[in-house]
Formats: sequence, structure tokens, C-alpha cells
Amino acid sequence: MNTTRRTLLGASLALPAAAMLPRDAAAADSFKVGFIYVAPIGDAGWTYQHELGRKALVAALGSAVTATYVENVPEEGADAERVIRKLATDGHKLIYTTSFGFMEPTLKVAKTFPKVKFAHCTGYKRAANVSTYSARFYEGRYLTGIIAGRMTKSNVIGYVAAFPIPEVVQGINAVLLAARTVNPNVTIKVVFVSSWFDPGKERAAADTLISQGADVVMHHTDSSAVVQGAEEKGVWSFGYDSDMLRYGPKTNLTSVTMDWDNYYIDQTKEAIAGTWKSSDTWGGLKSGMVKLGPLNTAVPDSVKAEVAAAQAKIESGALLPFAGPVKDQSGAVKIAAGASLSDGDILGMNWFADGVQGKLG
Repeated sequence: MNTTRRTLLGASLALPAAAMLPRDAAAADSFKVGFIYVAPIGDAGWTYQHELGRKALVAALGSAVTATYVENVPEEGADAERVIRKLATDGHKLIYTTSFGFMEPTLKVAKTFPKVKFAHCTGYKRAANVSTYSARFYEGRYLTGIIAGRMTKSNVIGYVAAFPIPEVVQGINAVLLAARTVNPNVTIKVVFVSSWFDPGKERAAADTLISQGADVVMHHTDSSAVVQGAEEKGVWSFGYDSDMLRYGPKTNLTSVTMDWDNYYIDQTKEAIAGTWKSSDTWGGLKSGMVKLGPLNTAVPDSVKAEVAAAQAKIESGALLPFAGPVKDQSGAVKIAAGASLSDGDILGMNWFADGVQGKLG
């Protein structure tokens, strides 16, 4: 099974960069920054959010930077390495590679270009000139769990997921644990579609879950297909990556969104100033890297207040989404009463909480 991050099936690659900034922004003495995207930019989703970050960087630093991007780059095969190497060869001094499957190609190219700086999104391997960065997606998921627990009538939440890897498992468990704080009868049914971006599969999975009694659906995939399907079926939904309210104005309750703007601006400023150092960043609600989109007017004021209170507690550290007691599907205690998971435990999460219906293997 392919579990690489953000794979676009059937993608093709055209070199060189698929898009550049306007010529007047590409001053000869400007600092060249490159972005590698796994999917087409589109108008919502994972890649779209990174493109918003690139645009924010250009707006903040102006002619001091030239920020180019290559979109629709497959993770498998030699394409990713070739694109990264081309950007490095062409004089880009800082390169952001925005998909998990780009990890090894990034490290390989970094070895041969020690003066070029690289930052890899959602990866875990670093080097002297390679940083990593990601977001605590599960914190936003916890907030949606509270809303889902209040809004469901069937007590069944449907979850369309890409792959059974820790990043995805964290979100599913966070939703379940949060929902049960307000509605102990909630269960989650999970369907894995074995792809990050396949609108047809995502929509079919959502339809299946709705037919099985889910009156709330959410997704950890990159298209808006689940939200659009829920709107047509008249069931509640939650979007992911970007604000997806426009795709489900009647039934989309909110979205867990990512904001990479400040990271790209700050890291690039440090690179220009010569103060950049390899590091790992894992931002959440407190830093603003994870945000909740606008809440649908269908969400009662009392629930909005609950969500706001929970967010404030998460940001202050008073509420830990993965605090015990928590049992897994087999009934074994995974988090003891009074205990909570460390970051390392969260990053390696490979179990479903009791109340989740789905298999990890």
C-alpha cells in the first residue's frame, strides 16, 4: 500500500517551473525561493493553502524575493528529485517541499547543495541545511468533534480518510474523544480511500458512510468532494485544509484550516539575514498555524461558546486533547487516568480509540 503524503494519481510533470512571479518581481539581486507542490493549486485544499503562503511571502517582502513554484509534482519516481535539483541549480537559495513523499528526494538533493536551505513539510528527517515543519491538525479536529457531538442525531460520524498513518489517526481519535465529552453515544465509522486526492473515491466513500447512518461527515483528504456530497445529501459536514463553506453553504459546519503564511515569511527573512538554522516546527491553534474556519449559522450559539472555551483551554495548555483515561478498540488502556500523551506518542499514534469503527491494517 502506498502511504506517501499527498500523492496525485496519474500526475504528469512539465519542467521547468509551472509558474513564475511576474518579471518585475524577479530582480536579479532578489533572494530566490522555490516551492514544490504535489497537486494542482486549484481553489481549495492542501496545495492551495501553501500557495496562499507563497503569495503572503511575496506581499510581505516584495522585490526582495523571487518566489517560484512547480505544481503537480508526483512523489514517486525520479520527478520530485529532478524538480528539486533543478530549482537548486537555478539559484534558489531556499526551497520548500510541501509533501511527505518529497522527504527523501529533499535530503538527497540537500547533500549535494550544502549552501542551499531546504524546509520539508510533514517530514521527520532533518540535516544541517534541512528543516521540517507541520501543524497540529488534531487540535482543530478536537474542536470539530465538539460540534459534531452536539449536531448529530444518529450518533454516527462518517470519516473519509486517506491512509492509516499517525497524522490521520490523530485526527480521527481527537474527533471521537471530543465528541464524547458532549455526547457519550457517538461512534465514528472510517473509510480509507488509499489516496490523498481522488474526488471520485472520496465522494463514493462519503455516500457509503451516509447510507450507513452517518448524519455528519468529515474528511482527511484534499478535495472538497465530501463537503459537496454532504450538501447534496443534506447532512452536516466539516471541511479540511481550506475553508470549504462555499461548497456546502447549508450543511458545512466549519473547516479545519492551515495557515502557513507566518512560517514562510519568518523562515525566509531568517535565510536572507543569515540567521536561518535547521529546526523543527509543529504549530497549532496557539501559533495560528491551525485555525477553525467560519462557523455555519446553523451552529447554535451555545455550541459556539463551548468551542471557543475549548480553544482557549487548548491554547493555554489547560486542555490536552489526548488525556486519559482512554482505551483502544480492544479495550486496552492507552492513556491512563491523569496522564496525557507526549508529542512523541502523538506523532507515532498507531491505534484507534474505543468507539472508532475501522481497521488500521
